[in-house]
Amino acid sequence: MARILGIGIATLDIINTVDGYPTEDSEVRATHQRICRGGNVTNTLVVLSQLGHHCIWAGVLVDEPDAVLIRNDLAHHKINIQACRQLSHGKTPTSYILLNQRNGSRSIVHYRDLPEYRFADFCNVDLSGIDWLHFEGRNVDETCRMLHHARTYAPTLPRSIEIEKPRVGIEQLFPHADLLLLSRHYAQATGFTQPHEFLLHIRNRAPQADLVCAWGDAGAYGLTRTGNVLHSPAFPPPTLIDTLGAGDTLNAGIIHARIGGQNWGDALHVGCKLAGKKCGMAGLELQL
Repeated sequence: MARILGIGIATLDIINTVDGYPTEDSEVRATHQRICRGGNVTNTLVVLSQLGHHCIWAGVLVDEPDAVLIRNDLAHHKINIQACRQLSHGKTPTSYILLNQRNGSRSIVHYRDLPEYRFADFCNVDLSGIDWLHFEGRNVDETCRMLHHARTYAPTLPRSIEIEKPRVGIEQLFPHADLLLLSRHYAQATGFTQPHEFLLHIRNRAPQADLVCAWGDAGAYGLTRTGNVLHSPAFPPPTLIDTLGAGDTLNAGIIHARIGGQNWGDALHVGCKLAGKKCGMAGLELQL
């Protein structure tokens, strides 16, 4: 299997399940609480590890009590953290999540007091044994430099970038990607209500890349660099439990399928099936 390096953040997630989203200035009782590791890139790596790949995380860890759970979870899933920048002071990024058990939706309040992973840190990583690079679309200036470095010193190494939300200058990353993994949230925030129109718009900014856009219960859409338009339906579980991490799981399935040589139509299918499986359970122990 492949050696996959993921660059992004890990978080401490405090998830309170409630019976319906509360109104403003109200008090509700949580029916369940779960505290776990989160973060888009580390979620994707955890799924890829379960699919048999050797995964390496490049991010920032701080020596404080909340980081212990993150370290332990990554160790449990055999995620290598030697490429991380490790600090003695700071606060682990924390997401406070309300999970609505009626429909599986989640609302997040995020707090962080930790610097981002830097280009200088990335330059110390040996790319010679890596088979795939996966970036979270954030920290734009530094990430641009990382992508340029990777393209210069490992030009044949595939590079995927997840674009989940609008950020200032995020489009600067597009020309550096072989695969752009885009969210419906980002598409709608940029003024698009139809996935195909959105992907055609992105094609103008990233003609060199294959494009995927997750569209919730409508499945996922793709546009290859050669112009093929693709779609996979969603595969909803019998009971919707938890959508947190579904997009990260879909990304993992697509990367796994492409590394394995599957065509784009099959890759979308694999990603959507995995995401559906995840939505029918809490957490990311997919028992693959």
